[in-house]
Amino acid sequence: MFSLFFMLVLAIILLVPAIWGVRSLPSEKYQMLAACPVQHLENGLWKGMNLTWYGLLSASAYVLGTALGLVLLRASGAPLWACGLTAMVLLCICVPASRWIARIVEGKRHTFTVGGASFLGILLAPWVLVCVNMLITRYGYPSIPAVSALAAMALAYTCGEGMGRLACLSFGCCYGKPIRSLSPEMARFFKPMAIIFHGKTKKISYAHQSDGEAVLPVQALTLFIHIFLCLAGLGLFLGGKPLWALFLCLGGTQIWRVLSEFLRADYRGEQVFSAYQIMALSTLPYIFLCLKLPVFSEKMVFVPDLKAGVALLWTPEVLTGLFILWILTFFYTGRSTVTGSELRFFVHGDRV
Repeated sequence: MFSLFFMLVLAIILLVPAIWGVRSLPSEKYQMLAACPVQHLENGLWKGMNLTWYGLLSASAYVLGTALGLVLLRASGAPLWACGLTAMVLLCICVPASRWIARIVEGKRHTFTVGGASFLGILLAPWVLVCVNMLITRYGYPSIPAVSALAAMALAYTCGEGMGRLACLSFGCCYGKPIRSLSPEMARFFKPMAIIFHGKTKKISYAHQSDGEAVLPVQALTLFIHIFLCLAGLGLFLGGKPLWALFLCLGGTQIWRVLSEFLRADYRGEQVFSAYQIMALSTLPYIFLCLKLPVFSEKMVFVPDLKAGVALLWTPEVLTGLFILWILTFFYTGRSTVTGSELRFFVHGDRV
């Protein structure tokens, strides 16, 4: 019963902002969250630094995914500090990687790639787990079951990446092809769910001049597919089938990444089959081969302790860590280096 209640609460947490976001975020007013004056100009104006909804939504997605991962790692039997260490190592590597992998693949300094960062995270996750297990067994704790821990990480990634598409909706990036460019059959199917972005500072406008035009709802499809995979995988995980949960989440998200790239219009490199698609296709055989290694074998029956996992969320250490994570990721992803602003301050004379 507790598992069902937890899944219901998570479904509400995911679906309510998802439905609102698909309807509201493509509008112009949901790109810039604030502008802070940073330099006084000679004309009396101030040069502004734009803080974006992209940063707010990305930070929230990171925190939500991390929180779910911590709950499920703790439910797998990992001690609190081991859960935190695992999350911290992966985040410290993957968050910065979202920028420098985009620089390598796309040749752009001022953009992020979740696909590249997640690929690196998937490559490293098994070996981070091995190192954490070596550390905790040295201090007398039982090792974390490998399959359940990897499943917990896959669920956290699925949740975080899905909700991160809200950030893409707000900034107008990761957008789909124009409906007018599709075949008549595809256009007829996708037209009722097409998305129209508004605003000259949206990426879809300055990169493709497609603001105000109906485009494929790639971000919305990704969002709801990931929510479904997350909830279905969570049901398998809590039902004692972590291996099924791992391959459902990993397989579903990476196969969709390959397919969705064909629906996108934004720049993904010069190749017909992009580097991100190659990365996505390689993850499944990689994880499968990892699980064949003796260090990842486990024979015990998995029984998750969800109540212990949820209780972990209310500890001061975890709450403080999640708050710091939100602040850091907000300022890392939310300070727009692609857009600018000029501010003017004045006094209302009639109110003096």
